[in-house]
Amino acid sequence: MAALFRGCRNILLRWNKHVDYAFVSTRSMASKTPVGFIGLGNMGSPMAKNLLRNGYPVIATDVFPESCKELQDIGAQVVDSPAEVAEKADRIITMLPSSPNVKEVYTGPNGILKKVKKGTLLIDSSTIDPAVSREMAVAAEKMGAVFMDAPVSGGVGAASMAKLTFMVGGVEEEYHAAQELLTCMGANVVYCGQVGTGQAAKICNNMLLAIGMIGTAETMNLGIRLGLDPKLLAKILNMSSGRCWSSDTYNPVPGVMEGVPSANNYQGGFGTTLMAKDLGLVQNSATNTKTPIPLGSLAHQIYRVMCSRGYANKDFSSVFQFLREEEGQ
Repeated sequence: MAALFRGCRNILLRWNKHVDYAFVSTRSMASKTPVGFIGLGNMGSPMAKNLLRNGYPVIATDVFPESCKELQDIGAQVVDSPAEVAEKADRIITMLPSSPNVKEVYTGPNGILKKVKKGTLLIDSSTIDPAVSREMAVAAEKMGAVFMDAPVSGGVGAASMAKLTFMVGGVEEEYHAAQELLTCMGANVVYCGQVGTGQAAKICNNMLLAIGMIGTAETMNLGIRLGLDPKLLAKILNMSSGRCWSSDTYNPVPGVMEGVPSANNYQGGFGTTLMAKDLGLVQNSATNTKTPIPLGSLAHQIYRVMCSRGYANKDFSSVFQFLREEEGQ
């Protein structure tokens, strides 16, 4: 009888705990105002999901309606245009592929700024030209809104696990308001300065990433041709001074690591087209500031050639495969 009593008591305690958790979640959701999210691609979709997981009602849209279905199924409200998002939310995050997309979403006929409310906080996590970020900030200010650039580093995996790094540029007084949302989607949120400095930090990072990946691919290819086992070479590199992110976390050689694009025919990850686009932004900024970037320029050319050789939709680490194919020509 005592055992039966204890069993019933334990079931009741677990049930009460579950009910309490449900009520906490409901209260949390009710206490948070809606957040708009525009751009539900490979990065935007997991970012928006993490806002939902943290109790924020999400109002979303994407130029491809089918991209919205999964988010709608887990509780997001889906609308037809960026302007409609702006009507319903006073905090909006955008995650878009390029500068023209950002201009269209903010200033186009159905753009955010057509319906934006005064005091709205606009956070753009796209990777674009810093000059375009500054242009959007001026346009938003004319409508009484605040624009901040907050591009990310970390890729799709980090987006899914809420471990992104955000590099934030904008009015410092608004940084903490942005930080509240960004910490739901990332492990690191760094204030960089005025509008455009977040983009500046991002494109500098991606230039180094591209150079490092090409260097790792060249090194691994040479070692293999000299008779070294690729796993052994990677192990040696990663305990030596040549160690880098591309060698120890994202190795470009198939069979060296699991769970990276090179283990899956270079599917997923960060596309070659996007890397070429980002290096184009780097090149423009270097030209405008008269900054010599010989390795950055060469990396840009390599990724542009890859786009024309069938690698456009593969992960940028496919530069290893590209170099291997170049040997036979």
